[in-house]
Amino acid sequence: MTSPSTSADHHDTAEHPRLAVAILCAAGIVVALMQTIIVPLIPDLPAILGTSPTNASWALTITLLVGAVVTPISGRLGDMIGKRLVLIASLGAVAAGSVVCALSSGLALFLIGRGVQGLGIGTIAVGISLMRDIVPPARLGSSIGAMSASLGVGGSLGLPFAAVIAQQVSWHALFWVSAAVGVIAASAVAAAVPRSSIATGGRFDLVGAIGLTVLLSCILLALSKGDAWGWSSPAVLGLFAAFVVSSALWWRWEKRVDNPLIDLATSIRRPILLTNIASVATGFAFYAMQIMPIQVLEAPTSTQTGVGLTIVEASLVLMPSGLVMFAFSYVSAWMTRRFGARVSLASGGVVIGVGYLGFLLMIAGPWHPTWGFMVIVNCFVGAGLGVAYSAMPALIMDWVPVTQTGEANGVNALMRSVGTSTATAVIGMILAASVETVSTTGGAVAVPSTDAYVWASIVALVTCALATVAALGVPASRLRDERVV
Repeated sequence: MTSPSTSADHHDTAEHPRLAVAILCAAGIVVALMQTIIVPLIPDLPAILGTSPTNASWALTITLLVGAVVTPISGRLGDMIGKRLVLIASLGAVAAGSVVCALSSGLALFLIGRGVQGLGIGTIAVGISLMRDIVPPARLGSSIGAMSASLGVGGSLGLPFAAVIAQQVSWHALFWVSAAVGVIAASAVAAAVPRSSIATGGRFDLVGAIGLTVLLSCILLALSKGDAWGWSSPAVLGLFAAFVVSSALWWRWEKRVDNPLIDLATSIRRPILLTNIASVATGFAFYAMQIMPIQVLEAPTSTQTGVGLTIVEASLVLMPSGLVMFAFSYVSAWMTRRFGARVSLASGGVVIGVGYLGFLLMIAGPWHPTWGFMVIVNCFVGAGLGVAYSAMPALIMDWVPVTQTGEANGVNALMRSVGTSTATAVIGMILAASVETVSTTGGAVAVPSTDAYVWASIVALVTCALATVAALGVPASRLRDERVV
């Protein structure tokens, strides 16, 4: 096996694999599309699957749970057996799960398909880690930025695409399309993305993986279902208690085992810890802006905050933010080269905060919200996310050896997932706590009040400040001598 140092020295002067980078970015977009295509179906899922709204909500929850658990595991496996192989398997899971969903007509089979799709969510983190192995250092920043931003591009393009297909063809067609692009992406990775010679081998920490699965399932399930089940219900309190106990046991195991799933000594070092804290906060801010604008845009104009658009129109209004996110990933790469990744990450938090201030002004101001103002707000948030999301893996890779890239990026992606899950619970609870009911031609409609949006925006602004402070707390010096054998 080629040593990490030999491989790294070789690709210092290697030609930039542009095709491979483009395919990896496309794979990230495929995974983002998979996560987005279900959004237009949410109001109709109970009828489609013949179940209750509470049961239908598991279609979102199960993908979140599986994706959060599998991301750090995929990263570790990538370090051990090869990142390209793990990527192909992840995209194959997206395709297989999509086929299962397309063939389903009831809840049980549909949830199995969504769970299998969730196995592919680690694609972006593993793809970023693979780029470190195959892309020359001079091009690495922009390549990582593009891969990181593929999440926003796929989400922005996927929503209007999915809405049109669902309305004009059928919901089954959405998943057939997802299966097709998953197969194409996996084939392209197999054909055109070079193998990395960096693979550590070793024994997989199965006990650690099971422990991580248990503790993440407990906390994410409690956060995602707390509002529906009741935060003081025995089920939710039991999940929180199980999370505490399983976390303590898992931590003790990982500290003692020779080849742990996650190297805790590395994870708790100040640069990595602060970067992951900033990632949780940024993930929160990202998903809060996914939750609120769509509700404002689709709410009836007779409400204080509603714009009265259809889901397709609302999706088109939100689409530019993903494209801005992609464009600013290159700005992030330039900033990182010039000032360092910590400054890029902190700047991203500031720009996201400016977007939230604009949203707050739009909601609380004396004028009625408009779709044009929403475009501006979302473009600011998209720009900040493009800068921040591109800086996170760059900052992580400044401080971990090349043999732990997949593991460290997987944990960082997990931290963003924890942020999005927390936003789902917190923002959802705030918006549900204060609603107004208005009469429409279709009957009475309950929508969040102005006060609810104001308080949700303030909470999001606090997380932007936390992300900025945490990023600036990362030491300015870099670990340049990182090529360990």
